Amino acid sequence: MEKTLGLHILADLYGVDFDKLDHVEDIKALLEGAVKYANLSKLSSHYHQFNPYGATGVILLEESHISIHTWPEHGYAAIDVYTCGGKEKTFKAMEYIIKTLKPKRIDEKISERGIIPANLEEGINIERIDLVQV
Repeated sequence: MEKTLGLHILADLYGVDFDKLDHVEDIKALLEGAVKYANLSKLSSHYHQFNPYGATGVILLEESHISIHTWPEHGYAAIDVYTCGGKEKTFKAMEYIIKTLKPKRIDEKISERGIIPANLEEGINIERIDLVQV
């Protein structure tokens, strides 16, 4: 039996209105709203306005992080939501972002992270993966 420590959702949103992606104030409101809606715990955040278009932002959470990078001229946003402590909050944060941005198309990748034995008495085999330098 295994348990998952975290859930990571990577989403590419296409066909989003330019005005929803262009201004850093709107991006900040979007991410802060997702944190509140999903009942997550914010530690800090950072946002940046690009010129001539787009914005980026990240919120560091007690549970992990949420980030966005936008290309309003293409109607595109790259979203990253990763949390631990329950899958519900991860899905809820992404739900808020999608409902707010209203994309025409969504490509999502969902990964369970940190899969470990549910009963630690079973023991944990530690494997080392050596990276080969090129």
